Amino acid sequence: MRPDTPADHTTEAERLLRTAATYPEDHEPLLLRAAAHLELAGDRARATDLYDTLLGSTPSNPTLIRALKAANLWEYGHEAEARAIIEGVRAQVPQDAAPWEIIAETLEAHDELEASEATFTQAAELLADGEDEDYATQSLLTSRHRVRRMLALEHDAWDHRADALHTGAVPLDELHDPKRLWSLGSDDPAELQAEITRLRSELGSYRTALSRPFPVAVLHWPEAELDELVASYPELEAEYPTYAAHLTDLEASLRELQAAGTPNLGIVPATVPSYEAFAASESSTPANPDLLPQYATTLAARGRATPWPPARTAACWCGSGRTYGECHGAD
Repeated sequence: MRPDTPADHTTEAERLLRTAATYPEDHEPLLLRAAAHLELAGDRARATDLYDTLLGSTPSNPTLIRALKAANLWEYGHEAEARAIIEGVRAQVPQDAAPWEIIAETLEAHDELEASEATFTQAAELLADGEDEDYATQSLLTSRHRVRRMLALEHDAWDHRADALHTGAVPLDELHDPKRLWSLGSDDPAELQAEITRLRSELGSYRTALSRPFPVAVLHWPEAELDELVASYPELEAEYPTYAAHLTDLEASLRELQAAGTPNLGIVPATVPSYEAFAASESSTPANPDLLPQYATTLAARGRATPWPPARTAACWCGSGRTYGECHGAD
C-alpha cells in the first residue's frame, strides 16, 4: 500500500532507515528515499539532516543530493542557503540530467522563471545531442519547453526537439499553455479539480517526481534464475509460465506504464537467493506472488534498477546481445 498521510510517510521513512542500518552498502539510495518520505511528511528539517549525513559520507552522486537539499531548504524558509547551493550545483556542471532538473524546477516553483529557463538551457546545451536523448534528457527538454512557454518565448531548436520527442496526443504547446498551468492555482475547487482531471487524462501526472532517482521498476528474471524460481516455488508458475512469456510481458508492462505517463521506469535483475532473503525479511514465503512487486521496489530503492527504455542502438535489456531496436524495442 502506498503511503497517503504524513504519518504513513514517517512510518515508511523509519522502515527505510532500519533497512539502511541492516544493509549499509545500500545506505545512499535508502536514505535518499527516506528523506523524500520525510519531506512528504512535512518533516523537512529532518530530511535536511539526512541529506547532510549523506554529503558527509562520500556519496556516489553528491550534486544530486545537494540539488535535493536545496529544493527542500527553500520549501521551509531557507531561501538564501538554497540559492547558494543551486549556484554551486550549476558551477559544478553535473553530467547527468537529474540535478539540473531538480534545481531548475525549484526555481520555477518559486516564480524564478528566467533563472529556471537559463538553468534548463545550460543543461540542454551540455547534455542533449539532438539525436538519441535518454528519458531523463527528454524530460529535461520537456520541462524547459514548459518554462519557456510560461515566459512567452519563441520556440528555439531545443523546443522543436522537445516537440519531436513528445509522443502524447495533446501537443506540448497546449499542455504547457500558461492559462492551463495557472488554473492549477485557482481558488475555485471545482475549476482546480476539472483541470487536474483533464491533465491526468491527457498526459498523466506530468510533474510527478520527474527527477527523483526512484524508478517504477519491474523484475527481470534471467532464464536460469527463472527456471530455479519456478522449480522451487511452483505456485509462481502462473506468474511466469515460460521465459519467453516473461520477457514479452515485461516489455508490454513497461510500454503500458509509459503510455499512462508513468515517469522513471526501470528494470531490476532478480535472483532466487536475493528474493528468498527478501521474503525472510518480510516474514513471508517466496511462494507468495504479492511479494514480487515489493521485491522489485526494494531493489530499485537500493539503486539496482536500469532505466527503461534504453536507446534503440544500445544493447537490449534482455541480454540477447542484439540492440534494443532490433530486439524488444522493435515496433
